[in-house]
Amino acid sequence: MLIEIHMLQNHAPSNLNRDDTGSPKDCIFGGVRRTRISSQSLKRSIRRSPVFQQELGGLDLASRTRQMPDQVKSLLLQRGVAADLAEIAAQKASGFGNREGKEANEGLTAQMMFLTPADVHAVADVLQQAASDSGKPEAFRAVKAADLQKRAELKGWRPITPDIALFGRMITSDAFRDVEASLQVAHAISTHKMEHEFDYFTAVDDLKSGEEEEEDRGAGMIGDVEFTSACYYKYFSLDLDGLVDNLAGPLPADQASAADREQYAVGRRNAEGVACTTVLAFLRSAVFTSPSGKQNTFAAHQLPDAILVEVRPHKIPVSYANAFAKAVRARPNSDWVSESLNQLTEHVQSLTRKFSLQSTARLWLTTGNAQLEGATACDTLDDLLAALRHAMGC
Repeated sequence: MLIEIHMLQNHAPSNLNRDDTGSPKDCIFGGVRRTRISSQSLKRSIRRSPVFQQELGGLDLASRTRQMPDQVKSLLLQRGVAADLAEIAAQKASGFGNREGKEANEGLTAQMMFLTPADVHAVADVLQQAASDSGKPEAFRAVKAADLQKRAELKGWRPITPDIALFGRMITSDAFRDVEASLQVAHAISTHKMEHEFDYFTAVDDLKSGEEEEEDRGAGMIGDVEFTSACYYKYFSLDLDGLVDNLAGPLPADQASAADREQYAVGRRNAEGVACTTVLAFLRSAVFTSPSGKQNTFAAHQLPDAILVEVRPHKIPVSYANAFAKAVRARPNSDWVSESLNQLTEHVQSLTRKFSLQSTARLWLTTGNAQLEGATACDTLDDLLAALRHAMGC
């Protein structure tokens, strides 16, 4: 089952996602320069949003970090391991995350890693055992991190958190298994031509009086910040079966015992429940979350004007970005949002008819009056989430 989410979201003046020069990110599409928000920015804002964490309740979530050595050290100290051994263990943990196992003096891993609490505990277990086997700090210090991360204790399957199951991970280490993302996220693009603008600003010293000499009057600082305003098309494609597979873990081997197979079946049923919760949490978070770039300056907190969710029986993803290959133009007595809605609905209906696109559910929510042929109109976001839950069989 494939779940596809399409949104139109109009943002007031903002700089939600900057490039290396501080300018709003952009791209050429349909021969016209568009404003862009990268998929990385969208994913991180959703993954780290309070809404996502709140909706997932007490479920563990992962952290993308280089600070695993400090996490391991804290765990070992909590377990009563001697401070000198915990310090050596942290140094060994810094060698995880690269195949050579090269330890880092600054106590950070060589690469940023997306780790679950179970991953950190597993590394702490291996290092604690190695410290115990070594007997003395000198002997423990001589143990190679490259050998430690190949220990059998790290080879087995460990639970995957919903965020890793969604967004995936790739780590060049034998200690952690790679996870294929079940979610694809497109770069959000404006439906119209980008208009690039600059805000010239000044800062005045609050403690200056009005009686200062002429040469001391005026601003204490001047500068400018770049911004734009845009109606964005956002697209997400979520493989529900892939999400469940990630959460449930690998199938038992052919020679597995009946007890192992039964345990896997129970785990998979639990994974299906967690997957449903995760999908709904992701959708709600995608609706209520925007990237944080320059928000203290612009406060561009606008909600989507249209949400289309399609549940497809076949894994044939279809983006509707080409609805805007011809850049939207605001007409008299109209605006970008209205014209974007018109182009989107026409494109969706055309592609559905021309290619006989199948969907077991097509859910449509808009703040206006735009109609979408063949879609179930939802009055509220809660109605849409309830209908999606039903379509997933939750």
